[in-house]
Amino acid sequence: METTRLGRTDLQVTRTSFGVLPLQRCDMDEAARILRRAYDAGITFYDTARMYSDSEEKIGRALSDVRDRIIIATKSGATTRAGLMEHLETSLKNLRTDYVDLLQLHNPRELPDPDDPDSSYAGLLVAKRKGMVRHIGISNHRRDIAIAAVDSGLYETLQYPISHLSSDEDVALIEHCKSADVGFIAMKALSGGLITNARAAFAFFRRYPTAVPIWGIQRMSELEEFIALEADPPSLEEMWPVIEKDREELAGDFCRGCGYCQPCPADIAISMAARMSLLLRRMPYQGFMTDKWHEQMHRIEQCTECGHCRAHCPYGLDTPALLRKNLEDYEAFYQEHK
Repeated sequence: METTRLGRTDLQVTRTSFGVLPLQRCDMDEAARILRRAYDAGITFYDTARMYSDSEEKIGRALSDVRDRIIIATKSGATTRAGLMEHLETSLKNLRTDYVDLLQLHNPRELPDPDDPDSSYAGLLVAKRKGMVRHIGISNHRRDIAIAAVDSGLYETLQYPISHLSSDEDVALIEHCKSADVGFIAMKALSGGLITNARAAFAFFRRYPTAVPIWGIQRMSELEEFIALEADPPSLEEMWPVIEKDREELAGDFCRGCGYCQPCPADIAISMAARMSLLLRRMPYQGFMTDKWHEQMHRIEQCTECGHCRAHCPYGLDTPALLRKNLEDYEAFYQEHK
């Protein structure tokens, strides 16, 4: 496995790294089997978060006996020093370790005041001073906050959504981080599942040697595909036509499925429903033709326009309008294919 230096942390991490969030949907034994296979194949970097239900526990069960040979990153969404320390204590217990290599603030809506002794940033410093974390970073979905975090000099890493669908302005963050010697971790490298050609996504990131994509993996077959890509990387030239086709088909505003708009008071599955038109045409559609999904999509009719989803969308989407558009398209597709 190729490795790269994660900014000024000096951590050497595998360029093929493991995003553990999707393993929430696996049972404990299967998750442990997948994680162990990843380790045996040479993957050393595992990214999770306190809010990813039992994903930390799954890492702890599968990899605690090789703790000194892997690099673990987790996140806290706490907004206070006390809250962050409480999250960290839980994370350490679940991970079966006494330290994490990287602790990140989880998508804060604004940067915490570094001079506030009760802020979440103060918590990062306390945790680092106590040896509970080795390095500190931040994740975010908003470019202005991401840039401000890098420019502040206070964070050693930035985690940000990047894929070959990203704008030039977003992709420029990779070089911006490189110039500041801040490690760059790319989340949503498959754009929440809308990119279906892993070879193309893999080739795109190989042009940026300091970017570390964390591939969200849920199935052993997905893991094996990335292991094979690492062994025999495709060229960007070979995959460029696929990338251009993806960009043409997915141009404009679309839901990335990040889930920050949820929970919905009307119980609408927003992160799926708001991109249903794309899912129907980029994935096997039959799974969405069930009575259950038909009922789920028609919950959109119960939207009260409360504004919660719109206010929490890090991409500034008009989510209710997007939901209505997707329902209209879904119903037409359903009537044609059911």
